[in-house]
Amino acid sequence: MAPPLSPELKADVDQTLEAIIYLYTEGRRITKEFARRANLTGPQLTVIKMLEQIGDLSLTELSEKIRAQNSTVTGIIDRMEREGLVLRERSLEDRRVVHIRLTPKGAELAREIPVEPMEILRQALLSLSANEARDLLKIATKLAKRVRVLVSESTNKD
Repeated sequence: MAPPLSPELKADVDQTLEAIIYLYTEGRRITKEFARRANLTGPQLTVIKMLEQIGDLSLTELSEKIRAQNSTVTGIIDRMEREGLVLRERSLEDRRVVHIRLTPKGAELAREIPVEPMEILRQALLSLSANEARDLLKIATKLAKRVRVLVSESTNKD
C-alpha cells in the first residue's frame, strides 16, 4: 500500500489525473463526433485515417496500432468490407498474411474527414518545447509501464 500523500502532493496528483482523464475523454468525444458525421464508428474512423496515412497494413499490424485483438479488428474490417470501404488482399510473399487496403470509396471518405482526431492532440503536443516533449514522453512511458504492472498484478490475483 502506498504511503499517505501530503495535501499538496495529493492536490497535484488529483490535478494530473483530471488532466489525463480530460485528454482521454476529449479524444474519444472528438473521435465519436467525426465518426458520427461520416456515418462510421470510432474504430472504423481510426482504421480509415490510419490506412490513409500509413497505407496498407496487415491485420496483425493494424491490431497492434489500434491496440485491439485480431478478432476485434476482424469484426471491424468485416463491416467495413461490407460497406465497400476496405479490401482484404493476401500477401504474395506470405499467404498467411492478409493486408487491409482502402478502396476508392474508403479513400474518398478518408479525404472528406478534415482531420484525424489524434491530430488535434498531436498539434497540442507540438506546442511543447523539445525538453517538455522529452520529459512528457519519459513520464508517460514510465506511467504506462507501471499501469501495465498494476493491471497484471490485479488480474493475476484471481
